[in-house]
Amino acid sequence: MEIKPTDSELEILNILWENGPSTVRDVHDVLERSKDAGYTTTLKLMQIMHDKKLLVRDETARSHVYTANISQQKTQGQLVKKFIDNVFNGSASQLVMQALGNHKANRQELDEIKQLLAEMEKKMKNR
Repeated sequence: MEIKPTDSELEILNILWENGPSTVRDVHDVLERSKDAGYTTTLKLMQIMHDKKLLVRDETARSHVYTANISQQKTQGQLVKKFIDNVFNGSASQLVMQALGNHKANRQELDEIKQLLAEMEKKMKNR
Protein backbone atom coordinates (compact mmCIF):
# COMPACT_ATOMS: atom_id res chain seq x y z
CA MET A 1 0.00 0.00 0.00
CA GLU A 2 1.44 3.38 -0.98
CA ILE A 3 1.17 5.90 1.81
CA LYS A 4 0.11 9.42 0.82
CA PRO A 5 -0.84 11.39 3.93
CA THR A 6 -1.56 15.09 3.52
CA ASP A 7 0.41 17.60 5.60
CA SER A 8 -2.44 17.78 8.15
CA GLU A 9 -2.71 14.00 8.30
CA LEU A 10 1.05 13.76 8.82
CA GLU A 11 0.77 16.15 11.78
CA ILE A 12 -1.79 13.85 13.38
CA LEU A 13 0.27 10.75 12.62
CA ASN A 14 3.32 12.36 14.24
CA ILE A 15 1.28 13.05 17.39
CA LEU A 16 0.05 9.45 17.51
CA TRP A 17 3.54 8.03 16.84
CA GLU A 18 4.94 10.14 19.66
CA ASN A 19 2.11 9.77 22.20
CA GLY A 20 0.61 6.40 21.29
CA PRO A 21 -3.13 5.64 21.21
CA SER A 22 -5.10 8.85 21.78
CA THR A 23 -8.59 10.28 21.71
CA VAL A 24 -9.56 13.10 19.35
CA ARG A 25 -9.42 15.46 22.35
CA ASP A 26 -5.84 14.37 23.12
CA VAL A 27 -4.73 14.97 19.52
CA HIS A 28 -6.62 18.25 19.30
CA ASP A 29 -4.98 19.55 22.50
CA VAL A 30 -1.52 18.94 21.00
CA LEU A 31 -2.45 20.49 17.64
CA GLU A 32 -3.88 23.56 19.35
CA ARG A 33 -0.47 24.36 20.88
CA SER A 34 1.00 25.13 17.47
CA LYS A 35 -1.97 26.28 15.38
CA ASP A 36 -5.56 27.40 15.51
CA ALA A 37 -7.37 24.10 14.99
CA GLY A 38 -11.06 23.52 15.57
CA TYR A 39 -12.07 20.37 17.45
CA THR A 40 -14.63 19.38 14.81
CA THR A 41 -11.98 19.79 12.09
CA THR A 42 -9.64 17.46 13.99
CA LEU A 43 -12.48 14.97 14.50
CA LYS A 44 -13.47 15.00 10.82
CA LEU A 45 -9.86 14.64 9.68
CA MET A 46 -9.30 11.67 11.98
CA GLN A 47 -12.52 10.06 10.73
CA ILE A 48 -11.32 10.49 7.14
CA MET A 49 -7.93 9.03 8.11
CA HIS A 50 -9.76 6.04 9.61
CA ASP A 51 -11.69 5.59 6.36
CA LYS A 52 -8.39 5.74 4.44
CA LYS A 53 -7.00 3.09 6.83
CA LEU A 54 -4.27 5.42 8.10
CA LEU A 55 -5.74 5.03 11.61
CA VAL A 56 -7.50 2.28 13.52
CA ARG A 57 -10.23 3.14 16.01
CA ASP A 58 -11.10 1.40 19.26
CA GLU A 59 -14.80 2.02 19.85
CA THR A 60 -15.14 0.08 23.11
CA ALA A 61 -14.91 3.19 25.31
CA ARG A 62 -17.21 6.22 25.22
CA SER A 63 -14.39 8.29 23.71
CA HIS A 64 -12.97 6.48 20.71
CA VAL A 65 -9.24 5.86 20.84
CA TYR A 66 -7.23 6.14 17.63
CA THR A 67 -3.91 4.50 16.79
CA ALA A 68 -1.70 4.96 13.74
CA ASN A 69 -2.22 2.04 11.37
CA ILE A 70 1.04 2.69 9.52
CA SER A 71 4.54 2.74 10.92
CA GLN A 72 6.56 5.91 11.19
CA GLN A 73 9.58 4.25 9.57
CA LYS A 74 7.63 2.94 6.57
CA THR A 75 5.86 6.27 6.06
CA GLN A 76 9.08 8.26 6.27
CA GLY A 77 10.78 5.83 3.89
CA GLN A 78 8.05 6.13 1.25
CA LEU A 79 7.85 9.93 1.57
CA VAL A 80 11.64 10.33 1.32
CA LYS A 81 11.78 8.03 -1.73
CA LYS A 82 9.04 10.02 -3.43
CA PHE A 83 10.78 13.29 -2.52
CA ILE A 84 14.15 12.08 -3.84
CA ASP A 85 12.55 10.84 -7.06
CA ASN A 86 10.54 14.02 -7.65
CA VAL A 87 12.92 16.73 -6.47
CA PHE A 88 16.41 15.24 -6.94
CA ASN A 89 15.86 13.03 -10.00
CA GLY A 90 16.37 9.95 -7.86
CA SER A 91 19.77 11.06 -6.52
CA ALA A 92 20.08 10.42 -2.80
CA SER A 93 23.56 11.98 -2.80
CA GLN A 94 22.13 15.26 -4.13
CA LEU A 95 19.59 15.25 -1.30
CA VAL A 96 22.29 14.62 1.32
CA MET A 97 24.60 17.30 -0.09
CA GLN A 98 21.74 19.81 -0.20
CA ALA A 99 20.65 18.95 3.33
CA LEU A 100 24.15 19.20 4.78
CA GLY A 101 24.85 22.38 2.83
CA ASN A 102 21.76 24.10 4.23
CA HIS A 103 21.77 22.67 7.75
CA LYS A 104 24.60 22.75 10.26
CA ALA A 105 24.89 19.17 11.44
CA ASN A 106 26.17 18.69 14.96
CA ARG A 107 28.93 16.23 15.88
CA GLN A 108 26.47 13.49 16.85
CA GLU A 109 24.58 13.78 13.53
CA LEU A 110 27.84 13.62 11.56
CA ASP A 111 28.95 10.56 13.53
CA GLU A 112 25.60 8.85 12.84
CA ILE A 113 25.92 9.65 9.12
CA LYS A 114 29.47 8.24 9.05
CA GLN A 115 28.30 5.08 10.83
CA LEU A 116 25.43 4.64 8.39
CA LEU A 117 27.78 5.08 5.41
CA ALA A 118 30.20 2.54 6.87
CA GLU A 119 27.37 0.04 7.33
CA MET A 120 26.18 0.62 3.76
CA GLU A 121 29.72 0.11 2.40
CA LYS A 122 30.03 -3.11 4.36
CA LYS A 123 26.75 -4.41 2.89
CA MET A 124 27.91 -3.47 -0.63
CA LYS A 125 31.15 -5.45 -0.16
CA ASN A 126 29.24 -8.50 1.08
CA ARG A 127 27.03 -8.71 -2.00
